[in-house]
Amino acid sequence: MTLNQRRTLTFMLAASLASTIGGLPFNTLPILLGALADSFGFAPSQIGLLGSVCFTGYLLGTLVAVGFIDRCNWRFLTFGCASGAALALLASSQLPATVQLPLWALIGFFAALMTCLGMRIMAEMPNKERAFGLRQGIELGLVALVLFVLPSVVIAHFHYAGAALVLAAMIVLLSLSAFALPRRSDFAVKVDVAKDRSLQGRFRFPVPAYWALGFFFVFGAGQIGLWAFLERLGHGLNVEPAQMGVVFAVLKLLGGGAALVLALVGDRLGSRWPHVLVLAVIGCGLLLLAYAQGFAMYALGAWIWEVGFCWGCIYQTAAVARLDPSGRAIMLIPAAFALSSMVGPAVAGQWVADGFTGLLWLALATAVVPVVAFCGVLASRLRSSPVVIPI
Repeated sequence: MTLNQRRTLTFMLAASLASTIGGLPFNTLPILLGALADSFGFAPSQIGLLGSVCFTGYLLGTLVAVGFIDRCNWRFLTFGCASGAALALLASSQLPATVQLPLWALIGFFAALMTCLGMRIMAEMPNKERAFGLRQGIELGLVALVLFVLPSVVIAHFHYAGAALVLAAMIVLLSLSAFALPRRSDFAVKVDVAKDRSLQGRFRFPVPAYWALGFFFVFGAGQIGLWAFLERLGHGLNVEPAQMGVVFAVLKLLGGGAALVLALVGDRLGSRWPHVLVLAVIGCGLLLLAYAQGFAMYALGAWIWEVGFCWGCIYQTAAVARLDPSGRAIMLIPAAFALSSMVGPAVAGQWVADGFTGLLWLALATAVVPVVAFCGVLASRLRSSPVVIPI
């Protein structure tokens, strides 16, 4: 391995670890919200609101990052965001229920900046497929480890306060990767100030791409609403904390594996059939969750649903990329995902007050939307567009 290859690998590893900080709040959301509900006695509607507030901060962070990341020191940014997220978690573990909303908004804000920084650095790597694959593998591996430990070891004995302290410590540890992060000068980043200040140019792309972003938002809202209450569904089925940890750890590993499978399959299924396949997989998972009476069916349903959710996100992201050859629309995918994460838990919190059946129907209905959109409304546009499958 040459010196330049070692340097590139170091940059990728450091960016992956830094980006993992940004993925922790979403990937541990059901476990943390469930622990909050038990520790503070929150009602489902309050839990849903907390999840939405977290991703309101996340959305703000994504919008700030667009014009901010190329103007700051990336190492200082990592230390600052990690410190902010860790302090917000520490405060959340010690302060009463009345101050949880602003604290969770801060957690989401700092997490978004770290996610955007990791994506920004990886986009500069010469082998982008390898870079994003490494980032995803490291993030999901660390998250799986956390999900094995949190429910059975930490939350079972120390409740939400213990979970928040463990995550804060992990964030501080991951922030040490800042010492190995590249500087902006390493990539010879050139910022066109006039262009960066022109919002009109950044948001000028084909109308069908806007429609696709809207469909992605609806799909995400329904699925993320279910994701936010997936732990509560298992809790209602008397799934043990140790079993819950296994469910969510395996779930994240399956999500990573599902993404890698799509990277191999590519565009071989065309532009229509992937969305039908996603609906079938999600529907199968939801059916198992609806009739689950214990750990086995609950776990299998959650795992199958996660595969469908992951595939749906990737295929719809690819559709947005096809509909906008300029590549500008793809940068709004994180914002659309953040909006889904804001709306989904809040809506789901209203639906689960009388049980989870309504929430499962909502997830199924929003999974139908991409089939209608990409097999009907936008099908002709997709056939005439180049195929792009992002990793």
